[in-house]
Amino acid sequence: MVSGIAQNVVNVTDSAFLGQLGEIAFGAAGNAGIIYFVLVITGMGFTTGAQIIIGRRNGESNFAAIGKLFDHTIYSVIVLGLLTCGLVYFFLPSIINLLISSVNIGEAASQYLNWRLIGIPIALLNFAFIAFFIGIKKTRILSYATLIMAGVNIFLDYALIFGHFGLPEMGIEGAAVASVCAEIASVLFLVGYTVKKVDREKYLLFKFVKIDVHMLRRMFKISAPIMLQSLITLGSWLSFFVIIEHIGERELAISHIVRSIYMVLIIPLFALSSAASTLVSNLIGEGKSELVLKLVFRIMTLSMLCTSVMLLLNIFVPEQMILLFTNDLSMVDEAMPVMWVISGSVFFFASAFIYFHAVTGTGKTGASLLIETVNVLIYLIGAHIIANVLHESLAMVWASEFIYFTFLGLASFFYLKYGNWKNAKV
Repeated sequence: MVSGIAQNVVNVTDSAFLGQLGEIAFGAAGNAGIIYFVLVITGMGFTTGAQIIIGRRNGESNFAAIGKLFDHTIYSVIVLGLLTCGLVYFFLPSIINLLISSVNIGEAASQYLNWRLIGIPIALLNFAFIAFFIGIKKTRILSYATLIMAGVNIFLDYALIFGHFGLPEMGIEGAAVASVCAEIASVLFLVGYTVKKVDREKYLLFKFVKIDVHMLRRMFKISAPIMLQSLITLGSWLSFFVIIEHIGERELAISHIVRSIYMVLIIPLFALSSAASTLVSNLIGEGKSELVLKLVFRIMTLSMLCTSVMLLLNIFVPEQMILLFTNDLSMVDEAMPVMWVISGSVFFFASAFIYFHAVTGTGKTGASLLIETVNVLIYLIGAHIIANVLHESLAMVWASEFIYFTFLGLASFFYLKYGNWKNAKV
């Protein structure tokens, strides 16, 4: 959760600084940020698969296998990162034209992404280390790494966006450069900590043996559905904002303000969902599959309680939260109905996401892919009808979140209750 807080400090800081540059820069950075995460999400899906396998080996006390798994994860994410960076560089104008209708927002988004693409291999290395430390259930170090990343990002955002401390004034491009530098700082810290503090002989870390094709095949068998599932999930989020961008630039700016606040509210949820995935895998590795549902219910209850505490911000100081991202007072009134919508949907989020990540943690990643694919189709069809057929308000378009999390939660719960996952091998 501390890592999540620091990570969201990065996101909120980016949004708050760019909000001072106007609706175009704010909306462009928001959409460009989502496009960027769509690009890295397949690599992140691979590291999530690796995390599940590492967690299973940790539960089995087969520590010697973990280092080889981690080394192969590093091989894979470097290749994936370089391929993604190279391919997208050539196709970026076409991607922007396809997804963004506003010329002004498209130009600003391109400026942001031209710099941000450089950091894709670094971001995937970060995800690899996160997978390792979560898999072995030693997560405190991730808090320090993310705090370092947040500190570097905040300083460079202020310096590069506005041109302070003798550095050039780069505007929206400065935010992208700051993010890349922050990710580099995080990776350097994690590498240094692992070399100095982790028992490398216990896990046989950094041996960098010859590539084991059989191991890679097994890793991709588990990870491929997660990679596709992650792409579908974030692709649906991007599609949602494309729908809103077609409504208008102002509606897009308001939605990105709300999205930034949403991400703050769900900090505990993302931490607990990652814990659910890993702990389920560890528990199965220990031969205690019968305790999984009890574990998941406890994590879900904790998620609801933590989310309720975070929601106090929305209830008591909603206007102040909106004003963190804009000086336009008229936006406060327009954003308030959407704020109330996410205040309700976050509870659906808090339960559904835990159960869904528990399904992933069982190793039955094909099942989680099927659940997500069907759910996204229902969600996007609903959002399209509300926005483009019924021409409802922005708040009603955001209400499609209730559709998404209701189906996701029910499908995941029934699979854990009745599905064939207890003897899944990873």
